Amino acid sequence: MSVDEEHSTKLKTHSRVKTTPAWLVPIVAIFILQTTAAFLSRFIPIIAPAVSGEFGWSGSSIGYLTAMNSLGGLAILMGGSALLKQIGGMRTLQLSLFLGAASMAFFLHSSLSIALAACFVMGLSNGTANPAGSEVLQRFSPPGKRNLIFSIKQAGVPLGGVIAGLVIPPMVLLAGWRATLFACALLVILPTLLTWRMSKQVDEPSAVDGWRFSMPTRQSLHTFKVPLQSLMHNSGLLRMSIVGSLFAVSQSCWFTFTVIYLIDELGFSLGRAGVVFAVMQAGGVIGRIALGWLSDRLHSATASLSVAAILSAATTLLLGLSSPQWPVWTLVLLAFVAGCSAASWNGVQIAEVARRSPPDLISETSAGSSILVNMTNMLVPTAFAAFVAVWGRYDFAFGVAGLCSLLVLVALPRDRQTA
Repeated sequence: MSVDEEHSTKLKTHSRVKTTPAWLVPIVAIFILQTTAAFLSRFIPIIAPAVSGEFGWSGSSIGYLTAMNSLGGLAILMGGSALLKQIGGMRTLQLSLFLGAASMAFFLHSSLSIALAACFVMGLSNGTANPAGSEVLQRFSPPGKRNLIFSIKQAGVPLGGVIAGLVIPPMVLLAGWRATLFACALLVILPTLLTWRMSKQVDEPSAVDGWRFSMPTRQSLHTFKVPLQSLMHNSGLLRMSIVGSLFAVSQSCWFTFTVIYLIDELGFSLGRAGVVFAVMQAGGVIGRIALGWLSDRLHSATASLSVAAILSAATTLLLGLSSPQWPVWTLVLLAFVAGCSAASWNGVQIAEVARRSPPDLISETSAGSSILVNMTNMLVPTAFAAFVAVWGRYDFAFGVAGLCSLLVLVALPRDRQTA
């Protein structure tokens, strides 16, 4: 090869490298980890019926297990913002996923208390995912595509649910839930290992190179309130954070109780209930991307979130009114529409929180907004489970959740700001 030909080849290679979007590697890495963290979270309400059936736990225990998972996310959000800055958001998420995979082994013990502790550890990755992803994508996302890119990242949440809904029930039926625990742990560990080296390209250089461990001090307790205080920077930021909490009421009910409701009240098998759950999560994948695209097209998060709120309320109310006489296809359709609405608001809402935040407080405001959502995810399943245990009425419980979605229309900021 001549010198000119070699130089021409290098120029073409360099040109191809330069045309690769700068956000491609970050969004792929964050998307993989977001999907993995979601799978770890959705694992609980799907496998819990099989575990509780053998150990004699009550059906309402699923609500308490899910609440403990949310409490783990809340704990890392309250105290982990300094850790995200110190070692990098992506690295923190990876480490929390390894801990969550290891904690699955504690489900082998028949004690509900030990299972609750395991769910707490699994929740660490769920709490880390949003602030870590928001900080990374806010740095790399082009402004005109920010809602779409954030929504693509958040589409990893229902995608993790799709995988859980389709994979876990057949594995439980074929190999038992104990073997399923081991397989699910591998499904968490392998993608985390796959993205391990990517953190050096994605995290801030100072975060990757400046790692050091420090014991908590009295002064570090001050950082617990920083995320919530950061939401007071402006009213639109606070209102958009409240919107996330209101949306989370119906979403947490769908995510936590769909499988057990279909089995206990409508007579579904675990396999069929898992398919309905997976369809609902698949609707979330499509809905999150579509809602992000619509927000960018309309230059208004308020309009797209209003549509999602109305559909979320309607589908949640209808789920509570369903009966064993309903054809299976109606439940599948209802679950899909719920996925497109009740489970699709996250990307747009998180992008709006990041956009309304001061640039130097994105990690804190994202964490603060996620704290409010996680508090909802912790309290709602507990209250729902207690209500059903006492009164035995799923319809009333789902009805109240649906009404909370309508309150989104009141809480949404009315200013029309472009993305």
